[in-house]
Amino acid sequence: MAKTTKKESAPAAKKPAAKKVAAKKPVAKKAPVEKKAAVIKPKPAIKKEVAEEKVEQKVERTLMALYSLQQFDSQIDKIRIIRGELPLEVQDLEDEIVGLETRVNNHGQDIESVEKNIKEKQENIKRSLELIKKYEDQQMNVRNNREYDSLSKEIEFQTLEIQLAEKKINENKLSLENKKQEIEVSETMLEERKKDLEVKNSELTDIVTETEKEEDGLITMSKKQHSDIEDRLLTAYQRIRKNARNGLAVVKIERDACGGCFNKIPPQHQLDIMMHKKIIVCEYCGRILVDNEIANAVDVH
Repeated sequence: MAKTTKKESAPAAKKPAAKKVAAKKPVAKKAPVEKKAAVIKPKPAIKKEVAEEKVEQKVERTLMALYSLQQFDSQIDKIRIIRGELPLEVQDLEDEIVGLETRVNNHGQDIESVEKNIKEKQENIKRSLELIKKYEDQQMNVRNNREYDSLSKEIEFQTLEIQLAEKKINENKLSLENKKQEIEVSETMLEERKKDLEVKNSELTDIVTETEKEEDGLITMSKKQHSDIEDRLLTAYQRIRKNARNGLAVVKIERDACGGCFNKIPPQHQLDIMMHKKIIVCEYCGRILVDNEIANAVDVH
């Protein structure tokens, strides 16, 4: 009975406690955020294309400026060719006249020097004669043979001096005559060259008057092209033009060949030239090459 009582008096099993539900706090509504317009960044490929296009445009402008410069310079060359060799002939005549005038002046100075020498020799002869007379007078009053022989030697020496002076005088007179003849010839040639120079200068003045205005305009246009060309390219252009026989530093492609040396240009090089991405020169003659597109654009302009 006692055991039964204990079992009955055992505490009842605890029921699981109900979960407490926390009261939900009111959530504050966020203010609406304004959406910014999305900035579309250019893709790297687009940037590269834009850069290449700028480079191509710059190269095209440079090529057009170089080809234009070449056209103006070629026209100037043609005008100067029309003048022919007259400027060179005038320069040669001027140089010859200067040379003849210098020769005449030098001969004149030589004549003065020769005449001076002749006078000096004549004075020496005069002094020698005076000394001979003096020594002859002294011989009349000598006391012994030794003094007489000494005076005789002095007289002999002065006689030799006179002979030498006379020989020099004759040589100087002969030289004097030659110098005078050379002066006459040089003066005659000088007069002829001066007349020739007047004629050549007159012809040159007429030709220059006819072409001066056109040439000045072309020179002005040529100088304007310099501002669109880099200094290094301009220096290279002038160097190539100076070394070229026909004065051509920039040429276009004609029948798949260089317009300067007429050597064949490989198809790949022609393609590169047409792309206008860089300045390309002929591998044979070193001239700057342009395609027909650049040449036609310059001709139209």
